[in-house]
Amino acid sequence: MAPIPRYNVLGVGISALNLEKAREAVLTALTSRHKGCISTVDARVVNLAVHDSTLRARLNASFLTTPDGMPLAWLGRWHGHRAVDRVYGPDLVLALCEATAATGHTHYLYGGAAGVADDLRCVLTRRFPGLRIVGTKAPPFRALTITEERALTEEIAALKPDLFWVGLSVPERERFMAEFLPRLDTTLMIGVGAAFDLLSGRIRQAPRWMQRSGLEWLFRLAVEPRRLWRRYLLNHPLFVARVLLQASGLRRYPLE
Repeated sequence: MAPIPRYNVLGVGISALNLEKAREAVLTALTSRHKGCISTVDARVVNLAVHDSTLRARLNASFLTTPDGMPLAWLGRWHGHRAVDRVYGPDLVLALCEATAATGHTHYLYGGAAGVADDLRCVLTRRFPGLRIVGTKAPPFRALTITEERALTEEIAALKPDLFWVGLSVPERERFMAEFLPRLDTTLMIGVGAAFDLLSGRIRQAPRWMQRSGLEWLFRLAVEPRRLWRRYLLNHPLFVARVLLQASGLRRYPLE
């Protein structure tokens, strides 16, 4: 299948697409059994990748690295990709569940605290009759043991899910997908961060108008100030400064 064009944001190649194009690319990959990883990334993830060469390489080697944040979508349009729009993790989950509810493609939910993936399965199967979620797992907050790795590999070999959703934080999410995609009998692994908590109702989502205006960070900061103040009050200004340096030519962030 033809590769999706990318644009350079601080050395990370962001896929130039929108939700509709992302859905089409995933369905095409499922039809052709094209194995790959998909990462939904925002400004924080791009900032992390500036100093984490392994994370950056994994994002740049992915099947898709989608703009999960309005700043990245705006930068895509600035780079000349007029149709680029935000591919928000929860929206991607819903779009693909809706699209596959009648096709027979199967899903596996991996991530979140105990009970989150099970709650999400209930939410999604109620919303999309016919949707096939063949398994869920809440992994431990540590690396898997050899026994746990073997058990996961055997479970997925038996279930053979087409889509393996990964609700882990970055960079653990990309490490897990890079390590396990070749070992698991699945077609696409899709990292969607906090989508499990948001869609299951564990965390409140920002109103749509705040999401579309780039103010979702303000809503989430108000909801979880202790956990997120450093991410938003330090990370976002740093991201803006780096983007301005890249745009001015004073600092180069090559795609590697």
